Amino acid sequence: MKVLVTGANGFIGSALCLHLSGLGHEVVPIVGKGYELSEGPATRSNGMPQWKFVLNKCDAIIHLAGRAHVMREREPDPLESFRAANLNPTIHLARRAVESGVKRLIFISSIKVNGEETLPGSCFKPEDAPHANDAYALSKFEAEQALLVFAQKNLLEVVIIRSPLVYGPNAKGNFASMLKWVERGIPLPLLAIKNNRRSFVSLHNLIDLVVICMAHPRAANQIFLVSDGEDLSTYGLITKICIALSVKPRLFYAHPLLLKSGAMMINKLDLYQRLCGSLQVDISKNQKLLDWKPSISVDEGLRKAVQRL
Repeated sequence: MKVLVTGANGFIGSALCLHLSGLGHEVVPIVGKGYELSEGPATRSNGMPQWKFVLNKCDAIIHLAGRAHVMREREPDPLESFRAANLNPTIHLARRAVESGVKRLIFISSIKVNGEETLPGSCFKPEDAPHANDAYALSKFEAEQALLVFAQKNLLEVVIIRSPLVYGPNAKGNFASMLKWVERGIPLPLLAIKNNRRSFVSLHNLIDLVVICMAHPRAANQIFLVSDGEDLSTYGLITKICIALSVKPRLFYAHPLLLKSGAMMINKLDLYQRLCGSLQVDISKNQKLLDWKPSISVDEGLRKAVQRL
């Protein structure tokens, strides 16, 4: 297959392009800083081909490019900034795909479209009503809805994959910070956080699902959630990271209410929620429709993630 990948120089995109090439696919990489996706020609490091040439004979598009969730937002109008990066370019790309006869577009969305946390014993499901609580999540949801309009008109096959935190070699953000804390032996006040449950997905498992969705007939016009299939408490995750790094965990006890109070005092309640709250996803639809299940375990995924530290 000939596959165009936007965001090809990112954490997920670079690994995906290498994997697709290894499988024998022809990859057209589009990098974030070298093109204007929403206006005019698509430009790459080797020139400025028009979109009709870039998309010529492409079988599928994997759309990763966009503005990620920002912890310290400085834009005066965050929603418009996210729409400009996540919604408008997605609509433009879908139109260009239809004009060029591309059959399928896979959109990597976010579990934040479902919401920020789940209640004990419950999981997010693809068919749940969305609860996008911030500008980033809303822009992703609006992009999903725009793509589904194309699908409803039979103009394009659309596959939406909502992902929780993705970890792997060269990961950034919260996961990279946690690796550094653990590797440096920084004592963490998280010994008591054993009852929450969070879903994660290794880069390997996410890419594996994307590859399945490129051509599987039953993936067309569907929304999927993805995870490693093993939900962990914060304590459990740190313990597994320590095993992968061959270091001893350095955790001490602090009551969750104390942690919450401290987070509120420094305006970091979102960080408290990520560390102490639950966020679980149900991936049973993937098994039923696609006969897909995670190909590697959390333990193996973490071993791969720390190999390049």
